[in-house]
Amino acid sequence: MAIERTFTIIKPGALQRRLVGEIISRFETKGFRILGMKTMRIPREIAEEHYKEHIGKPFYESLLAYMTSDPAVVMVLERENAVDSLRKLAGATNPDSAEPGTIRGDFGIPWEMRASIYYRLWYLCYPVSYWWEIRSDRDEREA
Repeated sequence: MAIERTFTIIKPGALQRRLVGEIISRFETKGFRILGMKTMRIPREIAEEHYKEHIGKPFYESLLAYMTSDPAVVMVLERENAVDSLRKLAGATNPDSAEPGTIRGDFGIPWEMRASIYYRLWYLCYPVSYWWEIRSDRDEREA
């Protein structure tokens, strides 16, 4: 097999939950060599390009908001069969379907819990006055 390189992102939620060291340890234990690593807040333009295959899907805007909300760790990894090996190590996209022992299986947030996380994300993105105005408008219509 040939040596391959692949790109991965340790998402903002993993940084918030302090899982970066554990995730990097798993990469290294599985034989990945870290060629480059950077902690950064992903610019919206980069996130739009990276996730362009999801344009038009209902989750697209919330995905961009999440990926640009806080710093993430971007990495280039290398090893034999790197792309397939990383996919196997990461696990199924849906944490509820991901096998135990995979990154998503062990650390992924179940999809039913994401609604409350997205609510908090959007709530924190807007000033309290915005939410007050919405509530005030609704209260006036109900009166």
